[in-house]
Amino acid sequence: MSFLRAAFAATACAMATNAMPAAPYDPLAVPAGAHAATLELSVASDKRAVPLLVYLPDSTKPAPVVLFSHGLGGSRQGNAYMGEHWAARGYVTVFPQHVGSDTSVWKDKSPAEAMRAMRTAANAQNFTLRVEDIHRTLDALERWNDDPASPLHGRLDLAHIGMSGHSFGAVTTQAVSGQAFPLGSAVRDRRISAAIMYSPSPARGAGGANAFAGVDIPWLLMTGTEDSSPIGNMTAASRLEVFQALPPGRKYELVLDHAEHSAFTDRALPGEREARNPNHHRAILAISTAFWDGYLKNDAAARAWLDGAGPRSVLEAADRWEKK
Repeated sequence: MSFLRAAFAATACAMATNAMPAAPYDPLAVPAGAHAATLELSVASDKRAVPLLVYLPDSTKPAPVVLFSHGLGGSRQGNAYMGEHWAARGYVTVFPQHVGSDTSVWKDKSPAEAMRAMRTAANAQNFTLRVEDIHRTLDALERWNDDPASPLHGRLDLAHIGMSGHSFGAVTTQAVSGQAFPLGSAVRDRRISAAIMYSPSPARGAGGANAFAGVDIPWLLMTGTEDSSPIGNMTAASRLEVFQALPPGRKYELVLDHAEHSAFTDRALPGEREARNPNHHRAILAISTAFWDGYLKNDAAARAWLDGAGPRSVLEAADRWEKK
């Protein structure tokens, strides 16, 4: 009798499984009722404070961590659409604010004064400070994860950390995730497992040709056909040089048609001419989420989506997608 019961149970289970096939992988799907709570923290030291805005998933189980570094003149409040979606997908998302190259650069200034101040702030000193901000933020996350008094206690899977950023934040991301700089080996942070750069910048000067040869973790680059910037004299063509210089293996590039520099942020920048395309944010969220799922959660379905026809399903005809 026990044998018959076991056989019946196995048959019923198989029938149920066949009747309810697994849903296809969808990086835009979020659980019903998912809500990203936010938390404001600060990394304090004798050098400078780093204000943080943290987006938390509903679950309190240890979750992979994603950092986002804002562009020149930005703040931790920007790119909320990314923080909210990634948190809803199960990531603790941390947005540091880089004092000295944040909103304080242009606030309460005339347009001409603001532009001069922005050009001045795009300097090597602020670059170095940004890199230090990321190292210190990761140090603080380790402390808080172990501290029973911290609201982040036990909530961080620090074996799986993603780094990302836009513009000056992309340069920051490039530095801490594998690009070689004259500053030396202290720039890179080996705790980072994968990285996304929005509006990346090519390497210049001595050693520029080999600056990306040591990138040995997954990288995803996103830019647009109109992604230029007067600060740093970046053109849409120059941003494509980064992908061309990367070694093959787990490297991806998305080029959005008619996307200007602000396409990756919450709002348009002064002087931009292209109408914002609502599908750009949809594509950015889908492809970035699949990348995080594939390389921070080791999700085979996400990698199959990313390496197969998945990206084209969220892109428009003129958008370009490439991997190597």
